[in-house]
Amino acid sequence: MSTLTKPNHIGRKISRIRELRDMKQEALAQALGTNQQAISAMENSETIDDDKLVEVAKALGVSVDAIKNFSDEAAINYFNTFNESPNNYFGLNNCTFNPLDKLMETVEENKKLYERLLQAEKDKIEYLEKLLKDK
Repeated sequence: MSTLTKPNHIGRKISRIRELRDMKQEALAQALGTNQQAISAMENSETIDDDKLVEVAKALGVSVDAIKNFSDEAAINYFNTFNESPNNYFGLNNCTFNPLDKLMETVEENKKLYERLLQAEKDKIEYLEKLLKDK
């Protein structure tokens, strides 16, 4: 029986969660203070002791229960719910401001900063001219 069809293959579940979190084996190994080969061996193991599982869960940023109960089907169903609402756009429709207004505010702030910088340079020139004139 392959690891893909074993529902309680903890190593495979860890591997899938790590992949979904876009984490390489090397990164997980570093977080656990081990090497990539140890992570590969762990991901090929059907069972893992509870203490190690707690460490792995912490490194992956999930709970031990999330690892134990993980299934590809549940993950697919979870992500498919984002596509069920035509107005969802992954939360992008909840924008509370007009981006063009924010852009124009930034342009105006930049203009003011430029004017202040220009005035500071003019003041320096006037000060230096006055110093030279006084000599």
